Amino acid sequence: MPWYKKLHWQIIIGLILGLIYGVVAAAQGWTQFTTNWVAPFGTIFLNLLKLIAVPLIIASLIVGVASLSDLKKLSRIGGKTLGIYILTTTIALVVGLTLVNTFQPGQAVPEEMQQRLEQTYSGDVEEREQFAQEAAERGPLQPLVDMVPANFFNSASDNGNMLQVVFVAIFLGIGLLMIPREKAQPLLDFFDGLNALVIKLVEIIMLMAPIGVFGLLADAITSIAGDSPGQILEVIYALGFYCAVVVLGLAIMVFVVYPTFLKLFTPRSLNDFFAGIAPAQLVAFSTSSSGATLPVTMECAEKNLGVSEEVSSFVLPLGATINMDGTALYQGVAAVFIAQVIGMEIGFAGQLTIVLTAVLASIGTAAVPSAGIVMLVVILEAVGVPAAGIALILGVDRPLDMLRTTNNITGDAMVASVIAASEDKLQLAPDGDGAVSTATVRETLHETDQPAS
Repeated sequence: MPWYKKLHWQIIIGLILGLIYGVVAAAQGWTQFTTNWVAPFGTIFLNLLKLIAVPLIIASLIVGVASLSDLKKLSRIGGKTLGIYILTTTIALVVGLTLVNTFQPGQAVPEEMQQRLEQTYSGDVEEREQFAQEAAERGPLQPLVDMVPANFFNSASDNGNMLQVVFVAIFLGIGLLMIPREKAQPLLDFFDGLNALVIKLVEIIMLMAPIGVFGLLADAITSIAGDSPGQILEVIYALGFYCAVVVLGLAIMVFVVYPTFLKLFTPRSLNDFFAGIAPAQLVAFSTSSSGATLPVTMECAEKNLGVSEEVSSFVLPLGATINMDGTALYQGVAAVFIAQVIGMEIGFAGQLTIVLTAVLASIGTAAVPSAGIVMLVVILEAVGVPAAGIALILGVDRPLDMLRTTNNITGDAMVASVIAASEDKLQLAPDGDGAVSTATVRETLHETDQPAS
């Protein structure tokens, strides 16, 4: 197949053209034209991905949990998954805090720019402070209460309630494990068929991906820059050191930490891994949403990385909901950066509070664009830094959000590969290129799950 017909290259071309168009549109004053005639294609693409996110999580998790054969296997895989997710989130925070304390980017922002940023984004700060105050007023066990919905259909109607959808799907899967197989089989067949349908819909939606990411990136740039590209360039220049620290931390996670896990715990080559997950990374970059990217992440994991449907159906939906390594790293860097800018010192105890708060907050952070900025306000309040300080970083939040979402889904795919390898469910293609069809994985699973005669 010629290189230009491969999906990831088409998406890269869409991203580059979107970037070029966005800069030109901002310079020429085409912001309104872009909003009316270009951005809708990106919105349609994003909405299509969101449309199938809930059905995918429900079908894949129910089938995934029910196919684990018994509760002992579920607890083993679930325990390993949660353990690795918490470990990588903690590593991300340590990396971020080490970098921000070493380079101290807060010392590089001129006082005049600090004042201008605070004035420009004061309205956004008030809105996010209100959300954070509501979160802070909740009791210590409120996250557990929020996880269990009173009405599942209300939860399924809002992509911000993914943790509730995950809970219900796992709950139903456990119930199907505990009733006789002949009673459960009709429901399992239904959800298996639904899962296959959603995967096919993902393939159809991805045909629009190059146009969708073009529209999303063009809209992101014109929205940030308005009709003056110099505005965003000025902000990025002033906050360039801070951005560089965040990007360096994310790069360490993606190119050092995750490959280390892959080398230690899987036979998968790094080239195969990154080539296989590239389409999902590009979609994550353009959508800034782990939840919207989930269908693509699952397709890449199963088809390109050889992760069995049994493992990907459980690990990846859970990861899109609770595994936010990139978001946690960014929150750690941002909290200390803001403190440095306003001349506050956060000691060891304060930074330990950041780690604990961010790990817990990442579990409940919605897998939607810029949700991490709301949780950042909670973290700032926890260490006594004025929440109004987020005005300093809002101007460059969107591009960093795109990068940290890419980090998040890369971590999800890594953990899925590690869990699959530990359960002997990682399929390696005979020619070594890592291309395994979903049908092959399903056939293997069905053969493995047949009762002994």
